[in-house]
Amino acid sequence: MRNLINIMDLTPIEIEELIYIALDIIANPKKYAHVCDGKKLATLFFEPSTRTRLSFEAAMYELGGQVLGFSEAASSSAAKGESVSDTVRVVSYYADIIAMRHPKEGAPLVASMKADVPVINAGDGGHNHPTQTLADLLTIYREKGSFENLTIGLCGDLQFGRTVHSLIAAMSRYHGTKFIMISPEELKVPRYIISDIVEKKGIPYEETTSLEGAMPKLDVLYMTRVQRERFFNEADYMRLKDSYILTPDKLKTAKTSLSILHPLPRVNEIAVAVDDDPRACYFEQARNGKYMRMALITKLLEVAL
Repeated sequence: MRNLINIMDLTPIEIEELIYIALDIIANPKKYAHVCDGKKLATLFFEPSTRTRLSFEAAMYELGGQVLGFSEAASSSAAKGESVSDTVRVVSYYADIIAMRHPKEGAPLVASMKADVPVINAGDGGHNHPTQTLADLLTIYREKGSFENLTIGLCGDLQFGRTVHSLIAAMSRYHGTKFIMISPEELKVPRYIISDIVEKKGIPYEETTSLEGAMPKLDVLYMTRVQRERFFNEADYMRLKDSYILTPDKLKTAKTSLSILHPLPRVNEIAVAVDDDPRACYFEQARNGKYMRMALITKLLEVAL
């Protein structure tokens, strides 16, 4: 039985296999319409979500399966004090696979140790978000045709941004990757990620506070919001929330081949006027998330394709 807790649980070859399945799903949706007939997905979301939860549900329905679960901790027995371990152990009796989001880092890992069915980490605090990274990777692949020799700009909340942490880990395995990390001093990439992944693998990187200075160098720009829910201090959030706002004017020095990604939800860090730019990929990125979650479900359930 396989789980997906961290994007590094998947080898590059396995990621390529998932991308191949996702591309086949896009090309031949009817082929996959009943591969999960009789299977059930439990969505255990202890933290609010729109895209991730609904894309998991849409993915399972489009594979022919069914969905059960809850969308907030208050509507589960967690509100009564039940532990994550007990919840997933019981839900294992009702479902064939579990997608779980939790505000505490490590909770999905604990769940995977207690569940009798595969567990997918749908986001744990500021730690990991591997299925968002799969959506990111499919988007980059469809835009660039390869993962090699790309300069990737990561902009915004790089300290608490779990999507950023997972993407750094994933892209660190490809030849020619370079990172430019754009953030306020207070929201820099955690030091352990720099030392354990980036520096350990000898990957070139820059840390800067200037989006405009980095723009001409970028092949991919990954924008993120400053996350109010990760701050302990409202004053710090208000001071930092508008640190970077991407506008058409700031894109004037960017490559015509730039791909602009964002895990969403957007607040105001990308102006609505950018949506019509052909380089804006973030809504297609959300669509790609459904296809990659479909591919992942088929893999973890070991269904015949």
